[in-house]
Amino acid sequence: MSDEIVYGINAVTEALRGERKSFELFIAGSPDDRRLARIVQLANERGVAVRSRQKPDITRLAGSDHHQGVALRVEPFPYSDLEDIIAATAAAEDALVLLLDSIQDPANLGSMVRSAACAGASGIVITKDRSVGVTPSVERVSAGAVETLPIARVTNLAQTLERLKEAGFWIYGLSDEASATIFRQKFSGKIALLVGNEGEGIRPLVRKGCDVILSIPLHGGVSSLNAAVAGSIALFEVVRQRELAVK
Repeated sequence: MSDEIVYGINAVTEALRGERKSFELFIAGSPDDRRLARIVQLANERGVAVRSRQKPDITRLAGSDHHQGVALRVEPFPYSDLEDIIAATAAAEDALVLLLDSIQDPANLGSMVRSAACAGASGIVITKDRSVGVTPSVERVSAGAVETLPIARVTNLAQTLERLKEAGFWIYGLSDEASATIFRQKFSGKIALLVGNEGEGIRPLVRKGCDVILSIPLHGGVSSLNAAVAGSIALFEVVRQRELAVK
């Protein structure tokens, strides 16, 4: 597999702090910029070569002009194994995992990775087919959060749900057609939140594997929420309930 280019200040910073091998850092900007200076310092600490380039050069390298004057050549993103996520949550009574069924928009995936990381999720599971993977664009939108929690790719999500149930997880799927809502559901124990595809939602076979299907109540003229927004709301409803339980 070929190397990848990570770009954007937050994404590059987290990549340099992470476990992936980094090869070259490309910088276009003022040496007085504290954020860039910190990135150069991180690169030096890891023994990564630093190259000065013009912004148009970094734009061509990154394939995007949203690089903020910095790009990093790294080894490909290392996906985790589902069993590793399950093993890491074995002793956690309140583990939280985010499941994504065929999410295709890099912006949605990146946003949900960032939300999951901020919500304290133990891991994310995405599908291999009909789904976007962790690309440089996803890394930028996630603000580098892809480097902070395990992300597994699975071939059969329905079987994955059964495996999570065996490990003690309750599976909660999101659907705007459900009569029960997330705000009336008591979340406790090990929780796996499932968000479906942007257009079709959760696939029927996968939906059958859910313990509970929940909706987010909507008011006004719009009939549905963006997948990333819905997933974030559900994640932080779990966080809200757990915060209240501690008080």
